[in-house]
Amino acid sequence: MNAPLLDPPHILVIDDDARLRELLVKFLSDSNFMVTGAKDAADARSRLVGLEFDLIVLDLMMPGENGLDFAQHLRKTSSVPILMLTAMNETEDRIRGLEQGADDYLGKPFEPKELVLRITNILKRRPAPKNTPSEIIMGDVTFRPARGELVCGGLPVRLTDVESALLGALAQRPGEVFSREDLISQTGANGGGRAVDVQVTRLRRKIEIDPRMPRYLQTVRGKGYVLRPD
Repeated sequence: MNAPLLDPPHILVIDDDARLRELLVKFLSDSNFMVTGAKDAADARSRLVGLEFDLIVLDLMMPGENGLDFAQHLRKTSSVPILMLTAMNETEDRIRGLEQGADDYLGKPFEPKELVLRITNILKRRPAPKNTPSEIIMGDVTFRPARGELVCGGLPVRLTDVESALLGALAQRPGEVFSREDLISQTGANGGGRAVDVQVTRLRRKIEIDPRMPRYLQTVRGKGYVLRPD
């Protein structure tokens, strides 16, 4: 007999239909997942600030910010798998969802067992997590990659989405050089290599004692950038 999983995958279910959301939360919980529900994109963002998720089940049609827009925004800072649920089953709709970063697409109505199977398959395909440190220490500055949180002298320092994604990418492998192309791919920064340079300059103002002589976020001439924490 297999031992139960100590840490079941944590699923975030985002759907404005309260009845369906509650049914999904109960069914997935009964299927040995840890599940959190969110009623819309804004509610989901508040959950993402304090919690880590292994997969998001996302309704496409929601009032306000719809699922496509939410997925597009999320992909700038996170690679968490997304399974889209929608009553829109046209091929063009599925393609649009995949283009915005969805990993899979399931039309409504659906068989709950199929949902579990698709979630399980997505999680099996997901690469093993990188050994990203829980905290990156740079003098008086601390960066917590899981939350995209920067603190200086005990006080929070605001990061833009792109700055958080850039620092998070570099923090995956401290001491390793990332090319501008690597960083564009991982952060979704628009504007090419020059845009990365601008974001690096802004980040240095927040983490370096002297941004003109960076100690932690260094340039490797002809190659890219490297993060060298304490």
